[in-house]
This record gives sequence, structure tokens and C-alpha cells, in this order.
Amino acid sequence: MPNAISRRDAVASLVAGAATLAGAPAVLRGRFRLFAQSPTEYSARAVRLVERTIVVDMLNQFRFADFSEKPPKSEKWLRVPRSFTEADWQEVKTSGFRVFSLGAGAGSYEAGVKWAADWNGFIAGYGDWFTRIEAAGDFERLRKSGKIGILLTMQNADHFRTADDVKVFWGLGQRSSQLTYNSTNKLSSGFLADTDSGLTEFGAQILARMQEVGMAVDLAHAGDRTTLDALAAAKKPVIVSHAACRALAPGHMRAKTDEMIGKLAALGGVMGIPMIRFMVKLDEPVTVEHVLDHFDHVAKTVGVEHVGIGGDLDLVGNANPVNGPQGAQVMPSGQPNFERYHVHTDVDGRLNIRGLDHPKRVFDLAEGLIRRKHGDADIALMLGGNWQRVLGSIWGV
Repeated sequence: MPNAISRRDAVASLVAGAATLAGAPAVLRGRFRLFAQSPTEYSARAVRLVERTIVVDMLNQFRFADFSEKPPKSEKWLRVPRSFTEADWQEVKTSGFRVFSLGAGAGSYEAGVKWAADWNGFIAGYGDWFTRIEAAGDFERLRKSGKIGILLTMQNADHFRTADDVKVFWGLGQRSSQLTYNSTNKLSSGFLADTDSGLTEFGAQILARMQEVGMAVDLAHAGDRTTLDALAAAKKPVIVSHAACRALAPGHMRAKTDEMIGKLAALGGVMGIPMIRFMVKLDEPVTVEHVLDHFDHVAKTVGVEHVGIGGDLDLVGNANPVNGPQGAQVMPSGQPNFERYHVHTDVDGRLNIRGLDHPKRVFDLAEGLIRRKHGDADIALMLGGNWQRVLGSIWGV
């Protein structure tokens, strides 16, 4: 994929007489084509906003496995030194995203340690390009270094055998953890559980220890009772890395109610808005505008300071691993009560949303927020400033 065309480079090329520059007429109109494969043009304002903001996606799983590759590129990167190439780097570098929150899952302590070791090794192996984000000051250092930040985060807490393990994984770089994923574990219940038993005594111990050491408590997949229990037990900000608003998707148990959003905001927390169609709207069609509706709903309900990006896609726009035995999108549909997801697809079977289905989708999001009449300062908050503030507050304990 070609590098993004910056305004300075484009204008310099025009002055030099590069009449063949792709998209030159668009540059003259103050609009830009960021990649040759798409005719989409972006305003100078949207490009400037993204370039000047440390854009944080609180769930971007870097690259899902593509099982047509043997082995999948995403697995090879973590196993084979120097397999992440300059071309791979350029795709990440020009995406507009500056911080990727990985949101992994580990079923045991040992699996969690291995996952942390794999990613710490990857970051160290490509230290000229990547850095681990673990402290508030790291965000500003990104601005100066030009590197891409990686957040080690988990979508469950099954790797915590005892409360003391929280400090172990904090030492390995983990900075956020959901209490549970979709089911019931020793801590709490996910939204697919037969019965939401709420926060257990052990869960309360883990939550308290996380807040003590400075690890963000994430309630994204938690059931309703678990969400409310955790919000009541929390003494410091908590987050919802990726969830939609139930007011706009009535009855969708994966979304959060206005009551929950209000309690989250009262603690100083932030909620990330996803970009998967069946999480955003109960039926077709689903467009970029429906995603923007969720940003606006949180902003109008509790304030623009409490909403951010939680895309739940990988860099290239996949919602799940692809090209597996079940077809293009590998769906974890064997989970009990999976129908609560209300899965539906576009006419071509896609789970992502047209316009937000490519590596540079943050520019489309910025353009949409401009259409919604948000000011630059508020857009910068939603693109990354809110995540930087809340995470810095949590980590700064």
C-alpha cells in the first residue's frame, strides 16, 4: 500500500511540476486521496486532525489470522524474527492509528505469560518502529518519536490465579483487563452467561488489586449485573473498551444502558465505540452514520469527554480471523446463547461496515465527526485524547 500523501509532500510535488501526481486535482481543492485503491477523498481538516492526534483504538487486534497463509502472517510475526517487513510497517505507519490495544484472551496463567512474552519480544525486536505503552508519559513520547504504540490488554481475567498475579502481569506490561469475556468465571459473568451472578468475592478482590496497582478494569463483555456491581465497587475510573449504546440497539445485551454509561462517566471512565455492524444496529442496513450515532449519544448523554474508539477490528478491517474452514469470516458461534449477539451481515457476508473496512478508516471517522459539526478539540478527544486521559489517571496511581 502506498504511503499516505502528506499536504507538504503533495504541494512540494506540485510546485516541482509533478503533473502526473495521483490525485493532484484533489490536492488543489484541499482534498486528498490517501491510497490509490480507493477513490475516496478526505478533507484537509480531517487529515490534519488525524496527523496531529495520538489516535488510540482501545481494541484493535493488530492482525487476525488469515488461514489462507501457511502459517498466517499474524502468527509468523510473533515466531520468526525479522518476518515483519518494511511493507508491513508502512501499512501500520500510514493507517493513522498510533496506539493499538491488543485485547487478547488467555485461558490460564501459563498462556498469559506466553502471550506477554511473545508480544514483548515482538516489540523489542522492532524497537525502531514500536514501543510498549505502559505509562502516561509514553503517549507524548510517541508524538516525538514517530513510533507506533502497543498496549498489552486482555479480554478476560482467567490468567489471574490469585490477586497477587495482577502485579505479576502488570510487571509484564499488561495495562488493562476485562473481568470476564462472554461466560461466567471465578470473578463475574459475561453477557452470554445463563445467569448473571454479578461480581463474586474473588472478582471484587481482583478488581481492588487492579485499581491498586494501576491496571484498568474493563467491563466491555460483562453482563448487566456484573457491570453494575463493578461500577459500584470501583473507587477509581474504569473503562468499557468496546461497546455500543443500548438506547440505539434496544434489547441488545452486548450494549450498555444509559444508566451504566452514566455511572461509568461519574467515575471518570470512557467507553469505546465498535465498528462491527451487528453490535451497532439490530438490523440492516448499517452505515458509518450509525456508528457516529453512538459517538453522539454518549457525548450528549454524559459528555464528549467519555467516548472514544473501540473498533473491535484488526488493522485491515477484519472482525474475526478469515479464510478458515467456516468460510471468509471465522465465527465463534458455538458459544452458548450466541444468538444474543444478533449477528447479521451485509449482502456480501461482511461483518464490518463499508467505509470503515480498511486500514485508514480513522480518516473516515474523523470526516464523519466533522459532518456531525463537532469542533476540532472535541474530535481530538474522541480520537484519542479521552483514552490518554483516563488511562493516565488509572496508571498514575
